[in-house]
Amino acid sequence: MNVILDYDVGNLASVLRGFEKVGIPSIVSKDPEVIKNATSLVLPGVGAFKDAMEALKKSGLIPYILDHVSKKKYLFGICLGMQLLYEKGYENGVFDGLGILKGSVRFLDINLKVPQMGWNTLRFEKKDDPILKYIKEDDYVYFVHSYYVDSSNTELVAYTEYEKIVPAIVRDQNVYATQFHPEKSGAVGSNILKAYGELII
Repeated sequence: MNVILDYDVGNLASVLRGFEKVGIPSIVSKDPEVIKNATSLVLPGVGAFKDAMEALKKSGLIPYILDHVSKKKYLFGICLGMQLLYEKGYENGVFDGLGILKGSVRFLDINLKVPQMGWNTLRFEKKDDPILKYIKEDDYVYFVHSYYVDSSNTELVAYTEYEKIVPAIVRDQNVYATQFHPEKSGAVGSNILKAYGELII
């Protein structure tokens, strides 16, 4: 079962619809027993890094997330949920993330309008990654963010250019994440979720 983590942060209904639209049976839950038995976890998120991490801690779900990943089961982070997977966030201070991926989350300090809000193209770094199976380079996806992942990018699958190189899809073994919202990215987003669904069967 694909379980969308409910920690009182994120638009859970639209994420659920996104997965159900491509035929991936999914539920929204904060029940530790349900989460322990999940084949895949989805970590959504909107808002500020600090607030989301505090909500995650308050939920008591962090040990279950880390245990899930350690067992090589799949996890999919979306937008702020992707950023929380990293070691540090630098939004109104310095705050610890989950540390599942190496790197930090920093302000998009550029001349272009921030937040990046709207459609932008994907450029492929690892063209053979299965998550890209049903999409093509330069397809458009929908972004809304003011911070971006600054890492060694060894986990980089695809990126977008918004004055800076902004990681858009990352992967480290069983952990996938997107900076954009696949559930708001039309057919392209649906095709990314479809490819993910084939991995977690």
